[in-house]
Amino acid sequence: MLNRPTRLLALAAGAAAFVVALSGCSASGSDGGSDSDVLVVSTFPFGVEQLEEAVIYPFTEATGIEVEIATGSNADRLSQLQLTDGVDPGVDVMLISDYYAALGQKDDLFQQVEADGVPTLDEIADFAKEDAYLGPAYSYQLNGTLYNTDKLDAAEAADWNLYGNKGYAGKLALPDISVTAGQLTISGIAAAFGDGPYDVDTAFSKMGEWAPGILQFYSSSTEVTNLLTQGEIVAADSLNGFATDLIASGEPVAWTAPSKGAFMATNRAMIPTGAANVEAAQEFIDYLLGAEAQTASAALVGDLPVNPDAEITDELRAVVGDIAADPIAAGYATLDPAELVPTRSEWTDRFAREVTAQ
Repeated sequence: MLNRPTRLLALAAGAAAFVVALSGCSASGSDGGSDSDVLVVSTFPFGVEQLEEAVIYPFTEATGIEVEIATGSNADRLSQLQLTDGVDPGVDVMLISDYYAALGQKDDLFQQVEADGVPTLDEIADFAKEDAYLGPAYSYQLNGTLYNTDKLDAAEAADWNLYGNKGYAGKLALPDISVTAGQLTISGIAAAFGDGPYDVDTAFSKMGEWAPGILQFYSSSTEVTNLLTQGEIVAADSLNGFATDLIASGEPVAWTAPSKGAFMATNRAMIPTGAANVEAAQEFIDYLLGAEAQTASAALVGDLPVNPDAEITDELRAVVGDIAADPIAAGYATLDPAELVPTRSEWTDRFAREVTAQ
């Protein structure tokens, strides 16, 4: 079984895609509406066993639709989809992080998921079905600070100025722009100190000032959790999922939302252009968004649910508290992909020059 820090986050580095056939009744003998024999679901290369248990096997049992899972990193899977140019993509549902979903939309690689085919869309939170994306969010990740409770209190950890505090110089970590938390951090700092989440001039200037006191700009969950548990750092900006196992194991750590500039990322369920099994894909997404599957995903995968009727485990509440009940009401916001996709290359270059090189 994969451990939870690796299964929660859409941060994994590139991995070769592979396909695992899952047991289940043949779709040819079902009423699931499949256009061919098997529904292909493309997902992240971690937490596959948990996804099977929480969603795939129950879906097959309920519908008779056989499912195959194709896995790989966001970038690898999107690249493979780009090669098909919407013709026989070999994937019916792609579970992918929001930024990469937006990249695919730019190239017309995804089609609109409609409520008439996915009636559960009417039940999920508004942020999960925002117009910026052609497919709904099925889970989300909150940005905040993971910290050593023996060294800091929650108020200190919630203040962005922590990362410029000379008293903790060399004992702090921030995410690289290449990972999901990276853009959320940049936008959080831009909103807290500048004119809004896309004021990267202010964000990069502030982060450049802080950079000499930052031990590491990390690029994986393992890096930052190891730095914290080994006592090399006292705090790091991170996604909430980094904290789940650490807190459950009794480590002296906690996670808190920032007092200003709180942003979240979403994972989306997308149907590729040219998918062979659109009706079955819609049925799968409808099941994925239902309260039963969302509850199981929270318990087994560690996903924060987008369906308000889903149950949230004590393990997740130990990290994020009541935020999971309504992240928007708690002050969190999503970012507009229209602001991020065209600027990504420029901002990545600037981050390297103005922040990490300092």
